Amino acid sequence: MRTYQKLLLEQADGVQTITLNRPKANAFDFQMTDELLSAMEQAARDRDVRCLLLTGSGHTFSAGQDIGEMQRAGPQISYGDHLRQTFNRVVLVMRRMDKPIVGAINGPAAGAGLGIALATDLRLAAESARFIFGFTALGLAGDSGVSLFLPALVGLARATEIAFSNTPLAADQALAYGLVNRVVPDTDLMPAAKQVAVSLAAGPTRALGLIKRAFNVAALDRLESVLEYEAWMQEIASRTADHREGVRAFLEKAAPNFRGE
Repeated sequence: MRTYQKLLLEQADGVQTITLNRPKANAFDFQMTDELLSAMEQAARDRDVRCLLLTGSGHTFSAGQDIGEMQRAGPQISYGDHLRQTFNRVVLVMRRMDKPIVGAINGPAAGAGLGIALATDLRLAAESARFIFGFTALGLAGDSGVSLFLPALVGLARATEIAFSNTPLAADQALAYGLVNRVVPDTDLMPAAKQVAVSLAAGPTRALGLIKRAFNVAALDRLESVLEYEAWMQEIASRTADHREGVRAFLEKAAPNFRGE
């Protein structure tokens, strides 16, 4: 079995717990994205794994893609190709897996981190959790399936407001909007999430997988094409002056001056 440097794995009672572990914000670098894809694919093949539990270490679920690493990769990097090789594959593996996936959202989930959180089947959120579109602050479009998951869960009007304003959505508001299934005190999150995961693992997982397939067809049948379209939109957005300004402001911790260019 592969050794992971930026994930923590634990298996018990038919549940594979995967913890994103890249302090301090669990932002995805190329290695952690590759490791998550590998761990998901391994869990899908493992007959002893009947349910997955996904969470983050520390006080953050995930801040999304490490923008600093993207900048260090240089101007030759294609955002569209990057998505096709990374987050698009992760999201598709999650949704195509015939096993339930429980998300334990232990803190802020932003950008690609939000997309991965929303790709889980059931979501429990800590009271301190925050859900942040994130891309807007960098002059980018949405990716990692957020363009489909967010409107599907909260409705088009609310999704548009969340994306356009980039205002963090608190856990209780996320519950009211239908973005999560339950909110619990921070200290109760992992015990509650593990209880749900163990219960699912003890259930008729073959039937649960078939239900998941049917829900995918009924509600998410355009996921693959949406992911591809997001990759194209992100490629366009990544070449704008607004994106360059958003990155500058982010790295300098300053307010951006967007010009719509």
